[in-house]
Amino acid sequence: MLKILFSPSEGKNIGGNEEKKELLGSNEARFEILNEYNNIIKNSDEEEICKLFGFKKFSDCIAYINDIFNSPLMHAIQRYQGVAYNYLEYNSLNIDAQNYLKENTIIFSNLFGAVLGGDTIPNYKVKQGNDIGKIIPDKFYRERFSYQLDLYLSNDEILDLRAGYYDKFYKPNMPYTTLKFLKGGKVVSHWAKAYRGIVLREIAKANVKSMDEFMALEIEGLIAQEIKKIKNKTEIVYRIEI
Repeated sequence: MLKILFSPSEGKNIGGNEEKKELLGSNEARFEILNEYNNIIKNSDEEEICKLFGFKKFSDCIAYINDIFNSPLMHAIQRYQGVAYNYLEYNSLNIDAQNYLKENTIIFSNLFGAVLGGDTIPNYKVKQGNDIGKIIPDKFYRERFSYQLDLYLSNDEILDLRAGYYDKFYKPNMPYTTLKFLKGGKVVSHWAKAYRGIVLREIAKANVKSMDEFMALEIEGLIAQEIKKIKNKTEIVYRIEI
């Protein structure tokens, strides 16, 4: 089966009414970092909370100050909002495509590490790159989850649609494929986020099960220009035509 690695987003949707479940790789393995986060939220001063969230004003923090062990839960694939997720348009997809995303997308959260799209998580806020107390999230999850993820993905093909920062959390040891988007001969930023969402949407709609099926998928506005192979990584370079 094809598994898609995906980035989170700074923006989150509030609320949720899903039931608590065991997250990918176990809840217990995350307790130390989640407890550290919760302690900061409950016991720290306004300055430390603002620093963790990446806000200047404490008033902007209020929506995220909640006990994450007792907060409304939402599927991870629905929790995030941002450029990629706006173009994914999850809520407009049919039930089969939504279930595909829940089962086959792995999102790399700055707080929860690798979670399946269908895993249920609360609203939270950690600015990308920030430590959580004395814990460095990418180091924490790289050391504890890389072996588990290698085992989990051992029989799958991998399409890595993450932003490069999330390589710090996990880098596959088995063959995997990444995408690069060019416009006017230059690597793009905003449109890369948009097309990661578009690509994931089209994959889900087509119920893509393998890289061969992905390579045969026509995506409007994208033209495959080059394929590069370096060790266990295959990079497909797309030219954006809009």
